[in-house]
Amino acid sequence: MLFDDLLLITPIKKALKDEGYVEPTPIQEAAIPNILEGKDFLGCAQTGTGKTAAFAIPILQTLCGKQKVIKGPKHIKALILAPTRELAIQTGESFESYGKYMNLTSTVIFGGVSQKKQTDALKDGVDILIATTGRLLDLMQQKFINLHHVEMFVLDEADRMLDMGFLRDVKKVIAQLPKVRQTMLFSATMPKEISKLVDFILIDPVKVAVTPVSSTIDLIDQAVYFVDKKNKKQLLIHILKDKSIKSALVFSRTKHGANKITKDLNNEGIEAQAIHGNKSQNARQLALNNFKSGLTRVLVATDIAARGIDVEELSHVINFDLPNIPETYVHRIGRTGRAGLGGVALSFCDAEEKQYLKDIEKVISKSIPVIEDHPYPASDVEVIPNKVEVKKTFNSRSHSNGYARRNGRNQGGRQQSRNTGSKR
Repeated sequence: MLFDDLLLITPIKKALKDEGYVEPTPIQEAAIPNILEGKDFLGCAQTGTGKTAAFAIPILQTLCGKQKVIKGPKHIKALILAPTRELAIQTGESFESYGKYMNLTSTVIFGGVSQKKQTDALKDGVDILIATTGRLLDLMQQKFINLHHVEMFVLDEADRMLDMGFLRDVKKVIAQLPKVRQTMLFSATMPKEISKLVDFILIDPVKVAVTPVSSTIDLIDQAVYFVDKKNKKQLLIHILKDKSIKSALVFSRTKHGANKITKDLNNEGIEAQAIHGNKSQNARQLALNNFKSGLTRVLVATDIAARGIDVEELSHVINFDLPNIPETYVHRIGRTGRAGLGGVALSFCDAEEKQYLKDIEKVISKSIPVIEDHPYPASDVEVIPNKVEVKKTFNSRSHSNGYARRNGRNQGGRQQSRNTGSKR
């Protein structure tokens, strides 16, 4: 199927052509027609599957069709709730890109910055509001926002909202929405609390699951290093000395750890910046922009700060600390392998993290190959048969051509798969 087959209006088709979109991703193919029909929608989809376009495109088309009959001052007609500032900003950019040939206005509000610019935009009137819950509730209390005219509501990354403790705030927002509305909820996982919320806010929804959390993207080469905790820093530096690693997103369990890793890398001449909750919004956005543009080769992040980061052609994800929640591992490595491209996910495992590794392998239903040939082997690791050679993991030619051969793909096929709507 092509985007041309989805009965989209000309302004949107023109914008999608500008973006290089040709074929919709599975979540887009399922969501767009159903949302255009006015149905509630439940999408179980991870970041990187193209879910932002899956709801942004039909929202823009639906609101555009109603412009002719609605007169008077602009009211907020569509509300999108995002868990983080970064994801809110990127969602706003998507709406601007897909709606650039339409006379619809949108704005993004989030905390951590002065509210004046945001309130000025709200006073002028907006059709579409993308918001984080804290700033939204704050501006609602100050009477800058009312949600009485909202017709379309999106709760994005609902499980992350739960993880970050925002579910109570989400319910406060929902209580202010009109009872009659169209609701869309997207979540990578479906814990009990989210399932209860689904039953509460969605009416007879269309349900679609894409890339379940128990599976990882096939194009990602995964490997693990057993290493003593004290030697993780040196192993990371050793790995990043390989110039074939064009970009790397390194995950730290803590904010302090992210700062320390960044400092150690910079001391070794490896360009790195950190992104976490203690950084100001401007500092976080600058670090993200530098990473996207290639000015910074390594971005060191905590899980919450990294949620919503969408960087094309990210070559490597490195788990400096293994997460204690297996699903988090899947979210992390899903940052690479986007848009049909290959990627590499490397993990460091010390003695205290062995159980985390077992839990991860159980969730993804596969053993992660072990790299034993490296300068900092752990002092207490048993011999494990599924080892791989270092060169097979880091040689860029091996990853691109070798992996393509193993999966029956060629470079032309891979290039074709990039022309899809999975950019956002």
